[in-house]
Amino acid sequence: MKRLVLRTGVRWKISIAIAGVGALIAMALSLVVHNAARVSMLDNARDVQMDRVLLAQRWYETSKNKDPRFNTKINDSALPRSLQKLMREKRRGTYVDEGNGGTPDIWAAVPLSNGDVLSLHTQFAGRSATVMKDLDRALIIGSVSVVFGGCALGVLIGGQLSRRLRKAAAAAGNVAQGNTEVRVRDAIGGVVRDETDDLARAVDALTDALNERIEAERRVTADIAHELRTPVTGLLTAAELLPPGRPTELVRDRAQAMRTLVEDVLEVARLDSASERAELQEISLGEFVSRRITVLNRDVVVRVVHESWVSTDPRRLERILLNLLTNAAKYGKPPVEVTVEGRVVRVRDHGPGFPEALLREGPSRFRTGASDRAGTGHGLGLTIAAGQARVLGARLTFRNAAPEGMATPLGESGGAIAVLWLPEHAPTNTGSFPMMPLPD
Repeated sequence: MKRLVLRTGVRWKISIAIAGVGALIAMALSLVVHNAARVSMLDNARDVQMDRVLLAQRWYETSKNKDPRFNTKINDSALPRSLQKLMREKRRGTYVDEGNGGTPDIWAAVPLSNGDVLSLHTQFAGRSATVMKDLDRALIIGSVSVVFGGCALGVLIGGQLSRRLRKAAAAAGNVAQGNTEVRVRDAIGGVVRDETDDLARAVDALTDALNERIEAERRVTADIAHELRTPVTGLLTAAELLPPGRPTELVRDRAQAMRTLVEDVLEVARLDSASERAELQEISLGEFVSRRITVLNRDVVVRVVHESWVSTDPRRLERILLNLLTNAAKYGKPPVEVTVEGRVVRVRDHGPGFPEALLREGPSRFRTGASDRAGTGHGLGLTIAAGQARVLGARLTFRNAAPEGMATPLGESGGAIAVLWLPEHAPTNTGSFPMMPLPD
């Protein structure tokens, strides 16, 4: 069973966390303030109630008219039991009855000299209740403001962190694409120093270490290939002096294959060093491809859908076409078709298609693919083609057509398709691309 994964941004996680903490703190403080204010106001109401009862007591005992004043009562039957107990002990006191309606009842009672009980019963209402309602309303508004303020602060802080992480991810992506001059630490910038700077420094250190290792491996490969060139050339020359026969043909064939391998390895090393520069010429792409493929392989079908003039390096473009056609001849099946449409060149065979590893990871040197495309070779052809495409500023992609019986809307069924996308603006002689003028 596939597990459901929810993807959210850092800014929203931080804002939700801050809002949640703010809501809990605001709720706790609101409850504390509400209870403290209520207790204080109830204590004040009890004191006022007692003062009124004492004033009524003095009036009752000093007046000849024994009528209770200020809404007091004599021997009220509804007097709470706790106050009745105090009265039996000849002690005065107050009592708060929470009741069921939510409005407390305030009681105050004092014993009289003749043994009667003078009591006063009122509700906690009027100005006190209004003050409590206003206080509760202010606490609610304050709590909501704290929550929204926490959300805004979280979005601000999280947005800054998320922005730095996105810049770091974009810079790391450029490094992964081969732009080893990019530094993540410079990309994120900013004045604030946090954990993203530690991450950036670690990625930059990793990039430097990988670059040093790759450069060392490239130098070793280039040195080995260079050292092998002379003896291989001598071996090929010596093979030419052997007497005619089948063994001689085998020696010459293997010596020529070794020489081709050495030259390919040297070419890959030069392409990896990023020192190659294109020698640009204006050519008619359809006419050039048709002419060169006629020389390379007359059995290939060329179709020019739309002609276009491009500024590119003819020698490198021919090298790309040669490697793609060689790969199609080795691992594919006829017919091999080449289609030119504007700046796009497609090379297609009708074989089993490219292996999944190549489609997923791209060309890899010394890997010739799956067993269904097995054959002679060292896996350098497509690697060189992709490297030459980078020098031209072009993009070389690989895909498979639909299997037999599963034709696509374009009518494709089976085979490998390599597509070369030539750029609209060719690279300069320094390897960069010209800046487009801004519109007026």
